[in-house]
Amino acid sequence: MQDWITAVGSKTTYIAPGSPWENGYVESFNARLRDELLDGEIFYSLREAQIVIESWRRHYNTIRPHGSIGCRRLLQNMLSNHITKPDHK
Repeated sequence: MQDWITAVGSKTTYIAPGSPWENGYVESFNARLRDELLDGEIFYSLREAQIVIESWRRHYNTIRPHGSIGCRRLLQNMLSNHITKPDHK
């Protein structure tokens, strides 16, 4: 993995063990993914896992309400922010 990261010109940032608050967004997402999907599924192929996870991701990003943004949907929140806060260049 390190060789690939170097080959694509990227860098890694390490989080201290036992410090999930250093990366709260990913920790929260990973917990939701595990609790809402992975704990209840058995995948029999990589392709099956890709299809099921993509379906869950689309639901997560477009339909599922998120408490951190007032129980709104991510897409709804992004659209309202774009409409109310246009990017003037």
